[in-house]
Amino acid sequence: MTRQMMIALPEWSLSPVVDSLTALKGINTVAAMVLLSELGDLRRFKKPSYLMSYLGLVPTEHSSGSTRRQGGITRTGNTHARRILIESAWCYRIPPRKTMYLKRKMIHASERAKDISWSAQKRLCSRYRLLIESGKNTKVACVAVARELVGYIWDIVCQEMPAATE
Repeated sequence: MTRQMMIALPEWSLSPVVDSLTALKGINTVAAMVLLSELGDLRRFKKPSYLMSYLGLVPTEHSSGSTRRQGGITRTGNTHARRILIESAWCYRIPPRKTMYLKRKMIHASERAKDISWSAQKRLCSRYRLLIESGKNTKVACVAVARELVGYIWDIVCQEMPAATE
């Protein structure tokens, strides 16, 4: 399956977007292709929080009057995309670095995507550490990082997505 995806990639209209998404730590070519094919045009979401909600990465809420109780994530939306995001978020446990592997992945990415990627790496690694130090479970911290990763993905896709032709 992976081989077939790699054969189809150069002719896909979203190939430049895939290249830019792979600049993010934890997102490889297959993950980027799965996200784009499962979610379609992310520009339809006006804000990243709408995409986070669509993917079911926001907490449930049970409120009444002045009482506000939040629970686990809603788990609505596309399970394939949510699984890819959570798997990718595990990479942010490691401190931010510009490794040779990441530099090789970024070769075809735009400069804007590279800047967003570095910003994401610094923010999400520190976010993971902060959550762990405050006593959160590692899985809960990882889902929180995945939720924030969606915002960076949304930003890259909105910058790189080709204009719709009609």
